[in-house]
Amino acid sequence: MIEKKKCKYCGNDELKTDGSRGIIYCTKCGAIIEENEIDTQAEWRSFSSEQQTSRTRTGAPITFTKHNKGISTEIGKGNAEMYKLTSKKRNQYYRLRKWNKRIMNSKERNLNYSLAELERQVSYLMLPKAIHEEVARLYEKAVKKGVVRGRSIESIITALIYAVARSYGVPRTISELSAASGIEKREIGRAYRYISRQLSLKILPATSKQYIPRFVSLLGLDGKVEARAKDIVEKTKDSKIISGKGPTGVAAAAIYIAAVLEGRKQTQRDIADIVGVTEVTIRNRYKDLIKSLGIEDQIEKISTEEDANEEEIPGFPKKRRRKKIISKFKSSQLNQNMSVEEEPKENVYADENSEE
Repeated sequence: MIEKKKCKYCGNDELKTDGSRGIIYCTKCGAIIEENEIDTQAEWRSFSSEQQTSRTRTGAPITFTKHNKGISTEIGKGNAEMYKLTSKKRNQYYRLRKWNKRIMNSKERNLNYSLAELERQVSYLMLPKAIHEEVARLYEKAVKKGVVRGRSIESIITALIYAVARSYGVPRTISELSAASGIEKREIGRAYRYISRQLSLKILPATSKQYIPRFVSLLGLDGKVEARAKDIVEKTKDSKIISGKGPTGVAAAAIYIAAVLEGRKQTQRDIADIVGVTEVTIRNRYKDLIKSLGIEDQIEKISTEEDANEEEIPGFPKKRRRKKIISKFKSSQLNQNMSVEEEPKENVYADENSEE
């Protein structure tokens, strides 16, 4: 679309360029406004990806995911064809590869190691290429400013992944980042506060709505549950009941409620394992959400109907009465008194009505 130009015949400002014919024409009356425009397209044609790659003369695009941005030559470690060379040529190749590493400065060596670590974490967390590129750009900026010196490279990279993923709307939890990097949660938080202050990163906190699509996908639920969970979060976002609560816990409770309403009930334990929160957190947020929405009676009715349907199924095991586990101290004493061959007794669990 060409801007700031109008058709001299009808006054229309919507003009388009036809690169194949080199003209600019009016979309309303069809008048040719300019001719003999330079065609910047390729003069060759390709009918497959192999032809397009072989006929391209500009090379690979510049990328921040490589320490040299992908534009310099590096002698690699490929030894597949080395056996065909003479020993003299082979030794010469090894010397060239050694000196190729030696001429790298400290910044390039830092980037060479850190970007390999970044690629590993991005692959583990299944993040898109755009986030990979942005984290690499910010890390190179941090190296140029000298804020990485004296700090753990892995912690800085993990903190940048945490910040950039949140800014792109695909946040990852601290637990997931800790599992991917092997760094403690406290160290990741400390590195994030430091690097955001040094690079002036202003990133809004992640919302529970941003976590829902990925959690729903990991649980194997359909789009109806996802849409219902987002609707629940949207209706309760201004409620004071869930104000200040963790976004992952609210997202887990919303998914649990949506699954119940859509007839795809999931256990709280399954959701807790996927999300990375405790079952107690899900229950507390669940109570807050249904109270804020005013659907306690509806949820209770659905649960009652499900229980009635399950009891009608022939051969379906009936529910056992809730039992209270004795304290760990008493359990350990009982286990010590039991012999190896003796099976656990029935009185290991006590009924609610019985005294411990």
